[in-house]
Amino acid sequence: MKLSTRCRYGIHAMFDLAQNVGNGPQTIRAIAERQLIPEQYLEQIIGVLRREGFVDSVRGAQGGYMLSRPTSEITIGELLRLLEGPVLMADCIGDADACVRSGQCPSRLVWERLTDCINKVIDSVTLTDMLTDQRMLDQEEKIK
Repeated sequence: MKLSTRCRYGIHAMFDLAQNVGNGPQTIRAIAERQLIPEQYLEQIIGVLRREGFVDSVRGAQGGYMLSRPTSEITIGELLRLLEGPVLMADCIGDADACVRSGQCPSRLVWERLTDCINKVIDSVTLTDMLTDQRMLDQEEKIK
């Protein structure tokens, strides 16, 4: 399984907004520069995140984007499914008719278990967790 650029950039943008909670609205340009994301591509991704209620936009000279919910309430699973679609290890997991063997296939059971494990992990990780992880990485880097 490989995540799309859209999904990775979307999570990076949301992480950037999480890092800047309390610093006012963030412009597309500022986020794009900090996260090394092409500006035009980021505009499209932010548009989706805004329409789906993950970010709010603020108009005007000091405008930009901000998270619409606390970082502790936004999971990576939500973002992945929004930007990538359902997280499934095989087509037959989401659609039993995708394969004539799906009802009697022992590998399908493996794919189901793997899909369940992945979904449990991504649904348990929030933007707050990512912020905590970043602080730990920063501390480790200072020690070196």
